[in-house]
Amino acid sequence: MKATAAVLRQADGPYLIEEVELDPPGAGEVLVRVVSAGMCHTDVVPRREGAPSPPPIITGHEGAGVVEAVGEGVTRVSVGDHVVLSFDSCGECPSCQRGAPPYCDLFLFRNFFGRRLDGTTGVRDAAGGEVASRWFGQSSFATHCVAAERCVVVVDRDLPLEKLGPLGCGILTGAGSVLVDLSVRAGASLVVFGAGAVGLAAVMAAKVVGAGPVIAVDLHRHRLELAAELGATHVLDGAATDLVAQIQGLTGGGADFTFDTTGNVGVIANAVGALRMGGHCGLVGIQTEPITFDPVALLGKRVSGILEGGADPQVVIPRLVALWRAGSFPFDRLIETFPLEAINVAEEASLSGKVVKPVLLPSVGS
Repeated sequence: MKATAAVLRQADGPYLIEEVELDPPGAGEVLVRVVSAGMCHTDVVPRREGAPSPPPIITGHEGAGVVEAVGEGVTRVSVGDHVVLSFDSCGECPSCQRGAPPYCDLFLFRNFFGRRLDGTTGVRDAAGGEVASRWFGQSSFATHCVAAERCVVVVDRDLPLEKLGPLGCGILTGAGSVLVDLSVRAGASLVVFGAGAVGLAAVMAAKVVGAGPVIAVDLHRHRLELAAELGATHVLDGAATDLVAQIQGLTGGGADFTFDTTGNVGVIANAVGALRMGGHCGLVGIQTEPITFDPVALLGKRVSGILEGGADPQVVIPRLVALWRAGSFPFDRLIETFPLEAINVAEEASLSGKVVKPVLLPSVGS
């Protein structure tokens, strides 16, 4: 079938809106009409030198929509189901079997290469050329996408699909890190570095579990103000030269948990330095240079890299939806919507920090 997609043709170029041809869903795949697709900083990875998924590629990995067809062997979903699309996993390795699919043995191959494991893509452009279309098992910056069945989480049909896309990755990562991977407890202190969508999801989840104090650190005043509204008990300017000392003062000597969403090695050093003995620092930002620590920086402390919050989307996404329904997880306050044709405007708004979570609406007008 034909679909309209935002195709990244060059690493340093704009997305181009093109008509593409999709193969029908194969074994273990579903065809989804995309209603919304959140834009995440991970979507810029194909722009980086040496990326495993070079252009031409359709990115987008926070889709939500309606299932229009299913391939052979699909049992989890049916035609007409409303769904959120998350990351892909194998379902068979030890991590998947113990309910931790973000740590699937094949996570990188299934999500960052833009193709099936056999190298195929299933999408061609108007000239018949192949376009990578398996970004996180979905490539949802399009009016339709073919997604892996394990990406798909069925949701109630009365929910607003135009809001749900970000639950598939960014919101899942922030909230899941607090609820699952770090397992932040009531009364524990948490410092969140970076008050973007992932960081603010962590702040909201920390409020849900009764953590405190919850401190948000960012360079943008409007994001800090939003963090305070969503559950942060304190907000701090990330440019402060005495940032670690301020955190130690607010937490009685150091935080129980710190959470970095920036990938900036200087920020990470502060996140580790702000921990108390026995504290745990979780990292979700993609680092672009090596991290080094002085000989005693990690003494009595833990630092871990976190993927997708360590969360099983089939478990945590329904939990987040239930919290949203109850009014205690207002993730939709982070969203600003854009038509698919405005994807380059949305990308600039995301990278500049002007918009916390741009959400594209590919099916509008289609």
